[in-house]
Amino acid sequence: MDTNNTPDMPEAIVEFLEDSSVVTIATSIDNHPYCAACYFAYVPELDLLAFKSDTDTKHIEDALQNHNVAGSILPDKIVKAKPKGIQFTGLFFKAEGEIGDKAKWAYLKKFPAAGIFRGDIWVIELSKVKFTDNMLIFGKKTLWER
Repeated sequence: MDTNNTPDMPEAIVEFLEDSSVVTIATSIDNHPYCAACYFAYVPELDLLAFKSDTDTKHIEDALQNHNVAGSILPDKIVKAKPKGIQFTGLFFKAEGEIGDKAKWAYLKKFPAAGIFRGDIWVIELSKVKFTDNMLIFGKKTLWER
């Protein structure tokens, strides 16, 4: 994981990530793609997405074989006339050590009830993010890359 010398995430992207709740994660093994929707929390100091899932789920099994994932995030409340959202690529791994503590804290702060359900905390280290925001200007895109 590379968290050194990372350019600052633009504030518009940070605000969107902090306000959103569900990420769709795309995996691929042997040219067989798969998607799963998960609740997530953004860990701003590390530019990570943290989520909770069981080890025996298809998306976790796939991501453990191929750590390169992609995904998308839509706002919790969609405004049809003014679409906005994120597309991203990143590296998947189990949240462990100090990073795991920060990811678990961020996730349980956002979703306290999740603490009573089984599952492990996983993270996606964001590599590239494209944020489309048509709220003010149609076709406005903000790009960020680690």
